[in-house]
Amino acid sequence: MTLHRRDFVRLAASTAVLPVTMDRARALDYPTRPVHLIDGFGPGSAPDIVARLIGETLSERLGRSFVIESRTGSSGNIAADHVVRARPDGYTLLLLNLVNAINATMYELNFDLIRDLAPVAGICQAPLIMEVSPSVPANTVAEFVAYAKARPGKINNSLPMPRPAPAR
Repeated sequence: MTLHRRDFVRLAASTAVLPVTMDRARALDYPTRPVHLIDGFGPGSAPDIVARLIGETLSERLGRSFVIESRTGSSGNIAADHVVRARPDGYTLLLLNLVNAINATMYELNFDLIRDLAPVAGICQAPLIMEVSPSVPANTVAEFVAYAKARPGKINNSLPMPRPAPAR
């Protein structure tokens, strides 16, 4: 099949216009009903406060309700599982944070975080801090990693690790 210059120009023009018209078309018909924003960390938690602020702003801007739902337990895994199982129509959203990524490496989950959820927007950033006992001779992450590698099986968290909820 040969592509003539005239056809190429039409194709190029259509391709250039498509993203603009698609965004405009999508913006006109979403949302047509309430959107559920799922928070896995409970009322009063930092993610819950962020979810409520975002929900309020989106409700005002888009003219539809954004319902904040808390589905607590299993370090956010219950909420993530709920959203993964929801109809993939954009009306059930998950407020995801670093804990969800950590859970994906620690637990055997009923879903794949990367395959089953699609990111929509970055909302905020929060610093994380690593702390060790003053008795540990490490002042940097690299020093701590070296210290831990020299003592396989001897370094552990003094707090019990949460266990995932059983599959329902």
